[in-house]
Amino acid sequence: MTNRVSTMLLCSLVAIIPLLYSVGAEQSLSANGKVLELDESNFDSAISTFDFILVDFYAPWCGHCKRLSPQLDEAAPILSSLKEPIVIAKVNAEKFTRLARKYDIDGYPTLKVFMHGVPVEYRGPRKADLLVRYMKKFVAPDVSVLDSDSAISNFVEAAGLHFPIFIGFGLNESMISKLAEKYKKKAWFSVAKDFSEDTMLSYDFDKVPALVSLHPSYNEQSIFYGPFEAVFLEDFIKQNLFPLVLPINQDTLKTLKDDERKIVLTFVEDETEENSKKIIKLLKAAASANRDLVFGYVGIKQWEDFTETFEANKKTPLPKMVIWDGDEEYFSVIGSERIDDQDQATQISRFLEGYREGKTIKKRIGGPSFLGFINSLIGIRTLSMIVFVVAVVMMIQTINKGDEEPPPMVGTREQGDHATSSVSEAESKEYRSGEKED
Repeated sequence: MTNRVSTMLLCSLVAIIPLLYSVGAEQSLSANGKVLELDESNFDSAISTFDFILVDFYAPWCGHCKRLSPQLDEAAPILSSLKEPIVIAKVNAEKFTRLARKYDIDGYPTLKVFMHGVPVEYRGPRKADLLVRYMKKFVAPDVSVLDSDSAISNFVEAAGLHFPIFIGFGLNESMISKLAEKYKKKAWFSVAKDFSEDTMLSYDFDKVPALVSLHPSYNEQSIFYGPFEAVFLEDFIKQNLFPLVLPINQDTLKTLKDDERKIVLTFVEDETEENSKKIIKLLKAAASANRDLVFGYVGIKQWEDFTETFEANKKTPLPKMVIWDGDEEYFSVIGSERIDDQDQATQISRFLEGYREGKTIKKRIGGPSFLGFINSLIGIRTLSMIVFVVAVVMMIQTINKGDEEPPPMVGTREQGDHATSSVSEAESKEYRSGEKED
């Protein structure tokens, strides 16, 4: 009888333990305002438990990761207290390499937003207050309905500077809902149901319906009066996801990946110089009349590694213009590569006319392709690791070849192996100490 009771108690305990473990796991994954520590045992559970979760893939040695960590700690309680909570979590990507490989983590820190389990790369600000404002977008409705002037002002202010803003004045929500859902990750969308003439004046439109696009960070605005059919609406939205002239850098280059338009790329010596600002102003005028193209500029001083792939460097006569397909090839327009100081607006027009007339020379970029260049922005550390490993292997092979020489004296082989180990260990330590950059 005693044995039977003991067996029953043991079976009950075995049955209860998984339940206790499950309860403990759920508690550890609660949106409690703290940054969750995830690993390979609870990662899948976390992204299925929370509709919105921002994950920081970090490395313990990374200086940028260490600076980001307190910002995430500050933002976590604010985001978790939203009506639609956003949880912040982190993963040691160097320790949990399976997760790092699965989500293509090749640089630190890498932030990804998981929306209903689907990962999206986070490209927003990393200061706590700006990060909170940016992340609120992911839980906002696809289309916000605004019913007063103050609601419009509050919407624009809350949207911030990091996304373009579209406001449909006098538009029915259903007219843009599908497009708003499609481009939600790239822009804010709203419809204004009630507004005053003062608001019409401030946004510079004189009739309704009208769709207004804003780029607050570039102080730019465009107005679309129709026709309000899906194909024309989408063209307007796609063309206004970027400012008229986009500064090309590591961040903005990634945003061009999904755009199919050719890129009018202008190289200047220094983006901050007055002559460069004058060129950029002229390019804006050209861009407004050629919305089937993306216009961009980059300073050699700001990003020489990138400009050199297009044969533009400090010795090149500048400004220089090319047409880039966004990948392997670009086109020089015969007789219109360089813009001199005389009547630059006419020269830009002549360049575009030459391109449209096919007066071009096709070339291949001298470095990686578009996707390769993006990967290179986050893969430098991996490349360094490969180079280091190859160097060590070659050194070992050289030593082994030396071992094939006439037999050494007794004890020499063992000493040689010890010396080799010491050299490898020393070089490994030297590499690791210099490795601590993202």
